[in-house]
Amino acid sequence: MDYSKTLNLPQTDFPMKANLPVKEVEILKKWEENKIYSRILEQNEGKPTFVLHDGPPYANGNLHNGHILNKTLKDFVVKFKNMTGKYTPLIPGWDCHGLPIELKTAEKLGSKRKEMTKSQFLEECKKFAMNWVNVQREGFKRIGVLADWDHPYVTLDPKYEGCIAHQFAKVAESGALFKAKKPVYWCT
Repeated sequence: MDYSKTLNLPQTDFPMKANLPVKEVEILKKWEENKIYSRILEQNEGKPTFVLHDGPPYANGNLHNGHILNKTLKDFVVKFKNMTGKYTPLIPGWDCHGLPIELKTAEKLGSKRKEMTKSQFLEECKKFAMNWVNVQREGFKRIGVLADWDHPYVTLDPKYEGCIAHQFAKVAESGALFKAKKPVYWCT
């Protein structure tokens, strides 16, 4: 005998299974279509600003648990500050220079590396880094981090490099740079 019709059970529109792999993509798409990040910023525009300077990860591989923890904690702080009435722009960035990227690129190229000029190798490093910027960006978006994903800073951008060179020149002109016998370069 079927007793299901004899019980007065509550009815709900919620599905009995969360189906998160599908639901997550739908939610993120809705956030993007509704420009949630822009709307969050607009509601506190003109109010005191809270800026979290996000130290950039290297653009040299897939995200790992350290990246996820780091970015989630920063996202939590920024969202909290937003809820307390602060204007909270978050500009994500990637470090696209340095030994980690060069080593991974050389590993990928294998023996072809020896046949390349320095500028050809650096161009390969740039392609390699930008590929990982895109992969990591999608990963961070996938975990729900709200940021200005359309306007990140990448350290290989000529404007960024020019700004760094300009600031370095100002430091040098101020007399704060000097050369001495030290195992590491220092600036006072």
